[in-house]
Amino acid sequence: MNGAEKRRLVSALVIVVLASLPPVRRALQSSMTAQMLIDIPLLGACGWLLAMAVPDGLGRALARWDSGGISGLLLASFTGLLWMLPRALDAAVEVPWVALAKLASVPLLIGLPLGLSWPRMGFVVRGVFLAELVATCFRLGWLYLISPVRLCSNFLLDDQQRLGEWLLVIGAAIFLYLAGKLLWGSFGGRGRGEAPQGP
Repeated sequence: MNGAEKRRLVSALVIVVLASLPPVRRALQSSMTAQMLIDIPLLGACGWLLAMAVPDGLGRALARWDSGGISGLLLASFTGLLWMLPRALDAAVEVPWVALAKLASVPLLIGLPLGLSWPRMGFVVRGVFLAELVATCFRLGWLYLISPVRLCSNFLLDDQQRLGEWLLVIGAAIFLYLAGKLLWGSFGGRGRGEAPQGP
């Protein structure tokens, strides 16, 4: 493991340890918005850093079951869907072992497989993943925004609606970014003869 890999590994471990401290955990779980838009992405970023610290030999061994990045993408997607459920967000606040499961599973089953699989994904697979990410932001955002009742017993209705607004904004921002990238690549971003690049 070289110096850069060690720094990434240490950074990931430091973030996880800090995120597990009771005052930090309470702050990150103080609202539905903070838990879904700060806590979970932060833990996922730790896993991504871990992926960049994986030695080349281990990375090649893992590639055998991750052809085209599909296996890692499916693992990360299903785990991510679990932690987007209101019941899971509630349980992470109320049940200590569920909180520990989130601390372990988000870095190891979302960030790490995504970080390892992303370089192996082709243009189409990346496009499908990002399109589904946008659709999920819109679906959940609309649900949280228009629901007349609280979906999480630990969080207030206005917090739920605020999260819905943010998810719609994030989904729209990702969509506009991808659309701009595709249009720029098609009409002005590539020189003649250059191959298109993935999202």
